[in-house]
Amino acid sequence: MKSPRIGLLKIRLRGEYSMEPSKSRAPGQTSAILQHTPNGVLLVDKRTRIRFVNPAFLTMFQCADEKLSGRLAKEFVHSDCFERAIAAGGSLMVKESIPEHGVSFRVGIFPIEGEALYCGIFIDISEEEKARKDLLDLRAQTLKRAHEVISRQMETAQEIARLLGETTAETKVLLMKLISLYQEESQ
Repeated sequence: MKSPRIGLLKIRLRGEYSMEPSKSRAPGQTSAILQHTPNGVLLVDKRTRIRFVNPAFLTMFQCADEKLSGRLAKEFVHSDCFERAIAAGGSLMVKESIPEHGVSFRVGIFPIEGEALYCGIFIDISEEEKARKDLLDLRAQTLKRAHEVISRQMETAQEIARLLGETTAETKVLLMKLISLYQEESQ
């Protein structure tokens, strides 16, 4: 499946790629979208050196105060997903977590046609992952509690059976004595 043609990335400013809108869009619209999307956008070259990041990426990976241009994507993404996409020569979808930053993300990586660049669009799924983990924890706690209740009920049933057995034995002994006494008296 051929990826759609993307009309971005045509001019360089101070060694970094800038965003040029395609002819079908109003000037600045593409740049505004990239600046305001909640998804992180990262462009890398074939050596996985960073060429562009948007503000959402900087926030998501907690690197707003760092100069990223020219650095390896792996330093910030903590994954070899770009290397795998480049080695495969195509698109890649990956789900990753970075526990030390408290972030989980899903990323779609694809080549930019006509450029020696790959684009990664990062979707922050940290809240969904936390909710999933909380649900799993709740299920585990519920199962543990159910096992505790079953164990307590079994112990109670065993105690009732023991007490019932004791009283039945005592009743039997008492009734046997009464029968013996009546038999002795009748003789």
